[in-house]
Amino acid sequence: MDLQSLWVYLAARPLSALLFTLLAYQAGLWLYQRSGRRTWCNPVLIAVLLLGGLLKLSDTDYRTYFEGAQFVHFLLGPATVALAVPIYRQWRAVRQSIGAIAMALSCGSATAIASALMVGWAAGATPAVLASLAPKSVTTPIAMSLAEYGGGLVSLTAVLVIVTGILGAMIGPPLLDLIRVRDPHARGLALGAAAHGIGTARAVQESAAAAAFAGLAIGLNGLATALLLPWVYALFF
Repeated sequence: MDLQSLWVYLAARPLSALLFTLLAYQAGLWLYQRSGRRTWCNPVLIAVLLLGGLLKLSDTDYRTYFEGAQFVHFLLGPATVALAVPIYRQWRAVRQSIGAIAMALSCGSATAIASALMVGWAAGATPAVLASLAPKSVTTPIAMSLAEYGGGLVSLTAVLVIVTGILGAMIGPPLLDLIRVRDPHARGLALGAAAHGIGTARAVQESAAAAAFAGLAIGLNGLATALLLPWVYALFF
């Protein structure tokens, strides 16, 4: 059986997409570990590039791929809920820092929105693109809903959220090291607020404390952005 016939056979099976997704991530994880866990060798980025290349070469549309890969998508819900476990274990530290957390996330949410809009405006982006850029730092379901509410392009927002998460996970830890932020609570909060789920996955690798604060930041930053962004849309769009 030649390679083309083999691909036609596999592409007709929805579970093949799941298999290729897991293999791509495993390859990314292997390269990440072989690189000495360098942040630039992000396993999610590698998996995205491998899968994108495979779909392009095989001329497979995204809808066909997602029929099988949706099993991984389904697990995002339980995985997000599971973030409550490290938060519960670090609840004393969370309770003691609640004022600082609220202030930091409020400032972080406002800065993420303002910086995205300023860059887009300077580049001459249309209102639809600006509305797509604004929620880039929150988790995908919230970001897509906010973009749709503001008249943005939902598909563009989904891509921007993923790119933001990958870049945040790659650049965040070295930047925090450079400015000498050593406290795991602060590091986790920064990664979760700036890079949502992918940043939280990176925080998990640092410590349980960083993981807890990153998981908390995902939810609270999403809430802060959901409350703030409609006002921004009303004022500027």
